[in-house]
Amino acid sequence: MKFSDMILAAALFCSPASPLAAQTEIAFWHAFSGGLAELMSTQVDAFNAAQNDVIVTAVRKGDYGQTLRAGLEALGADDRPNLLMVDDVGSAAMVSTPSAFKPLHDVMVMRDPEFTGDTYIPGIRALFSDLDGRMLSLPFNTSTPVLWVNRDALAATGIDPEVDLSTWEQVNDVLSLLKAAGSTCPLTTSWPSWIHLENFSAYHDVPFATQANGLGGRDAALALNSAAQVAHINALGVWAQEGKFVYEGRRNAAGAKFRAGECALLTESSAAYASIHASADFDVDVRPLPYWPALVDGPQNSTVGGGSIWIMEGQTEAEYQATAAFLAYLSAADTQARWHQATGYLPITYNAVQLTRAQGFYATNPGTDVAVTQISVDVLTDNSRGVRLNALDLLRGIINEELEAVWSGEADAQSALDSAQRRGDAVLRRFNQAN
Repeated sequence: MKFSDMILAAALFCSPASPLAAQTEIAFWHAFSGGLAELMSTQVDAFNAAQNDVIVTAVRKGDYGQTLRAGLEALGADDRPNLLMVDDVGSAAMVSTPSAFKPLHDVMVMRDPEFTGDTYIPGIRALFSDLDGRMLSLPFNTSTPVLWVNRDALAATGIDPEVDLSTWEQVNDVLSLLKAAGSTCPLTTSWPSWIHLENFSAYHDVPFATQANGLGGRDAALALNSAAQVAHINALGVWAQEGKFVYEGRRNAAGAKFRAGECALLTESSAAYASIHASADFDVDVRPLPYWPALVDGPQNSTVGGGSIWIMEGQTEAEYQATAAFLAYLSAADTQARWHQATGYLPITYNAVQLTRAQGFYATNPGTDVAVTQISVDVLTDNSRGVRLNALDLLRGIINEELEAVWSGEADAQSALDSAQRRGDAVLRRFNQAN
């Protein structure tokens, strides 16, 4: 589709159910920088050019934490955002401050009384909805973890690059072969808490926390030290001692080591697609996360992380109509398909997936549909909707600290996860008492 055709489509899609009385200006505060900010600005400019009723102004307010604080501090002020970008870590803070936002469902119904949210992929929208399925915010920049494979590294050690890596047992067999052949980094990971506890739990349909992982109520407690979770962390700990799993830190430093060709396998966000393919000079595969068949017959869906757009409370009806028109544009199939293909973030609607497939993107970019399939494999359970806990950034810090003791051999998996749960629950209790 040509750019001019996209503008025309946007104009048609953005026409609200009832005309806006006059041009309405809305402010969108976000946390993007660099290339992502430029791509988002392109979307905003296209929307503004497509119609005459709404002007959206995008303003960067710093990183996610700074943007969230700025948005909450601006409540009731003249200079306040109509739309606020919040990451998954901050979602619980928004839900805990119901006076700060108006649920997306309520605003979209103003525009379209038939709106249900059913066009959005359940595995993506669940984290940003209540337990009744009513969407609270619009998923925007979301991803899920997958397994990245350096095919050249496998071939160099005599391993068939097409080897089945769907289970952790099969992964272990390959890691042993890689280590025996002299690999110094058979497996590494980014974001260990998010991937190997939060997503591991969802993927194996065990709770990470009570109250549907916090989506059902703020008095949730952690539940991350079950036999299944201990078994997985213990396996990684054993592999670390054997030199088959190499720890590269709490964030995504492991991605750089994989892109440099130093590691054969990597568990990392699906959104790493663009950076890996831009810099890796080897043949790369994207595979689903492995699972343990001793625990489940087949994997449940993985969950998403990333940001969503919240509609702030206290706006005029015209402003709500304007925000609904802009968010409808962001949800349009062609807008989502372009965003998905340009960034590596997940498409949020079925229509965007179908359009991307029809455009041949998945065929010419193998593996880009793996994450979409992985989050859509089954009916959601209370264990697989995502995690919404207060102070989630602090909890992840505690968990990663305890995991580091396992990777180094200083603690066994059971005692480390027991400690993480005890310390994490203390943080949750203090937060709830203070709020």
